[in-house]
Amino acid sequence: MFIKILLLATLTLTSLFAITGEEIAQKVHDRDEGDNIISDMKMILIDKSNKKRVRNLKVYTKNRGEDTLKLLFFLSPADVKNTAFLTYDYEDSNADDDQWLYLPALRKVKRIASSDKSSSFMGSDFTYSDMTSRNVSDYTYKIMKEPTIKGHKTWQMLVTPKTQKTVEETGYEKSIVFVRQDNFVIIQALNYIKKGKKLKYMMVKELELLDGIWTVKEMQMITKKGKKMLHKSIFKFSNIKYNQDLDESLFTTRTLERGI
Repeated sequence: MFIKILLLATLTLTSLFAITGEEIAQKVHDRDEGDNIISDMKMILIDKSNKKRVRNLKVYTKNRGEDTLKLLFFLSPADVKNTAFLTYDYEDSNADDDQWLYLPALRKVKRIASSDKSSSFMGSDFTYSDMTSRNVSDYTYKIMKEPTIKGHKTWQMLVTPKTQKTVEETGYEKSIVFVRQDNFVIIQALNYIKKGKKLKYMMVKELELLDGIWTVKEMQMITKKGKKMLHKSIFKFSNIKYNQDLDESLFTTRTLERGI
């Protein structure tokens, strides 16, 4: 009887660990997200009093080998019009991602320092660090369980930074992420903020298969302290077009200054 129980436990553990957390993270990272993409984006910022601010943007994304280049232009309202953001998301984990922000009021391009990447991106609940992908090798991964969310089986994983440098750059001490098992898309995440004992809840609200690519069309981030909501940000994407004619020369700081 004892041998049967031991054998059953062994088989159960083998089943649970048929794939490792690191392998899941790598598949998330390697998932096809398209190339040469143009889209419209709406940024909705909601404060604790439920007051809303809406910003409209144009987004351009291009792969340069294994690196990803992304350009965001703020179109409206007037107080952010012509603000622009450029990021070079490097595959090499030893290279710090490059980010620049153009502020039209100052007519100046500001480089985002590593020490500033944990701060808010344009007043949203997303940080500058959130605007780039995480390097898989910078974290450890532990599969916690396999819950079903909205009819889809997921892996729930504890993701922990390996170094204090990563904690400082992201602002997160750890995260709990939920990855859909059928397509390796992160559909939910709970991020533990280093300072202030606050939590950030990320959720993908709309996901659609476009041109064979699983595409996030709406996502939100909510910052909470205890049960109290402090702020909420919603990113909505529309008119998404893949395989557009985007030259690499578009993704420069000169373009930030010149505008579109």
